[in-house]
Amino acid sequence: MKHATQTPAPPTAAGRRERAPASRAGGGRRAFARRSGQWAAWAFLAPVVVYLLAFYVYPLYRNVDLSLRNYTVRSFVQGDAPFTGLANYAKVVRDATFGPALWHTVVFTAVSLAFQFTIGLALAVFFTRNFRLSATLRALFLVPWLLPLIVSSSTWSWMLNSESGVVNAALAAVGIDPVNWLTSPDWSLWSVTIANIWIGIPFNLVVLYSGLQAIPSHIHEAAALDGATGWQRFWRVTFPLLRPVSAITLLLGLVYTLKVFDIIWIMTKGGPSDASTTLATWSYRLGFGNLLPSFGPGAAVGNLLIVIALVFGLVYIRVQRRQGAA
Repeated sequence: MKHATQTPAPPTAAGRRERAPASRAGGGRRAFARRSGQWAAWAFLAPVVVYLLAFYVYPLYRNVDLSLRNYTVRSFVQGDAPFTGLANYAKVVRDATFGPALWHTVVFTAVSLAFQFTIGLALAVFFTRNFRLSATLRALFLVPWLLPLIVSSSTWSWMLNSESGVVNAALAAVGIDPVNWLTSPDWSLWSVTIANIWIGIPFNLVVLYSGLQAIPSHIHEAAALDGATGWQRFWRVTFPLLRPVSAITLLLGLVYTLKVFDIIWIMTKGGPSDASTTLATWSYRLGFGNLLPSFGPGAAVGNLLIVIALVFGLVYIRVQRRQGAA
């Protein structure tokens, strides 16, 4: 006996009308939830946007505006400075201080970066070996980085004082004549550079040490089994794997060193005879260091520093993209 298969009856028009409002209600709830999520995302993003506009975009805009107008103290208050275009930039480039200040900036930045990175990398490699008091010593090496710059700069000024400094006292103890570290045109730039190197080593140590910790240990073990010496393992294995971290460390160090002002100003004020003047200290002196400040040229020098840092940042991004594509 065959049983007939019953096929479900097609939904009636009344049933379809009953389900339609329910589906529309479900779609409305999903759309409302999606819009609520978007509003929540914008609410979290708004403080960051306001912060960037208030503390980055607007100051940068004002600095560019200052460099394109002939501001005096009166016009700075009243806001009626005449537009001069690139005249302030031309005035800065033609100034006799521009060439020496640019050269001092290059020397100060290059020497600081070279020694900060080299010493920081050496210390990072040293601390990868676990030994007693390793954590304590790493914490002590952070002290120069944690101290306020005015404290570090004042301490170095006292140590390098020509008459009562401990450095000259140590030199006199071994029969070496005292050196005018801060008052000699031959030594003032090197004195502030040494102080800046000391302050910047901990940053390089921390970042590079973190990068070394991220390298898997089995890679070093495989290289050792292949007969590679310690130097070969470092140069052919560790250093290439550390290259991305090294690049960002050098870039951040470059940006920081270009804008170093307080160390130089506290120790030498850019002297003597502009022997330690950099673009950063010159910009401050033009804008705030005189009874009749030159706001336009001072802002122009500051913008030149921003352009230099931006160029190196773009070079870094381009190199990273090429390495990623390879």
